Amino acid sequence: MSRKRIPTIHDVARLAGVSTGTVSRALNARSGVHPVTRQRVMEAVNQLGYVPSVAARELAGRIESVGVMVTPRIWKYSPYFILLFEALSEALWQEGYQLVEVPMSPAGEPLQAAAGYIVLGAHDHDPRLERMSQNHPNSVLVGVHPNMFWVAPDDPGGAYAATQHLLELGHREIAHLGAAGQVGRERFEGYRQALQDYGVPYRPELVLNGAFTILPAYRAVRRAWEGGLRFSGLFAASDEMALGAIAALEDLGLDVPHDVSVVGFDDLPDLERPLTTVRQEIPAIASTAVALLKEAISRTPPRGVRVGVQLVVRETTARKR
Repeated sequence: MSRKRIPTIHDVARLAGVSTGTVSRALNARSGVHPVTRQRVMEAVNQLGYVPSVAARELAGRIESVGVMVTPRIWKYSPYFILLFEALSEALWQEGYQLVEVPMSPAGEPLQAAAGYIVLGAHDHDPRLERMSQNHPNSVLVGVHPNMFWVAPDDPGGAYAATQHLLELGHREIAHLGAAGQVGRERFEGYRQALQDYGVPYRPELVLNGAFTILPAYRAVRRAWEGGLRFSGLFAASDEMALGAIAALEDLGLDVPHDVSVVGFDDLPDLERPLTTVRQEIPAIASTAVALLKEAISRTPPRGVRVGVQLVVRETTARKR
């Protein structure tokens, strides 16, 4: 007789029709889950006989919290960070931890004790980074920092692949829609390196600032085109920026991809357009962050990990006419 397969959190999510992060939040009795959704999750748990691996520890009151430190603006408005938060919640749940959002002091210190901390949304001159590296070695940054445990996607490599794709389609006037900060700089570096390797002169006027979101990207692209700037390809440093760029170009009467090809970065789900983009493996980033956090809690020397990315070609790029 074959052994019956033990149900997993993925089985619960599939049966309830929600993400695994939502299942984790419902089982943790955290806010942000609609009562109807929570009920559907619990019905799926009962139907499958799912038992979380940490249930006994939770009932015994020994489950530990991991604090996530994220700026309010990013948490409220960025689809990428919401997906990352869900993936972190699931990965920590599987390791016996509960993820909680931790408030910060003006100086960047966490205002709530936790077994460890995960820092999201770091920016230039972020006061959290030096303080966390000095005072809270049990912390991990999703980003890059020389004195902390950190995990980040291969931003330079992904940007290089996106630009290379446009170059190999015959485009030579390629705009870059970027943003400030470490992520923006690394994606710009990948763009510029690809141009250099293909012998295409770098033109500073083709670098536009889109601030990682749709509306600033729309405005930047529209203003540039109406000002006389021309390009046949555009690499945007996020999918949201790519959508803003496409909307601006189409409002100007241009066809994407036949007049201008556009590549994004992130591979966010459920976009209105089948976007050519660079896929980040968000679950892999989350699981790596948790593995590094366990090292940080045990006080091993800090290290960083790059998670690979993948170019996904869809319908917003075409060979230059």
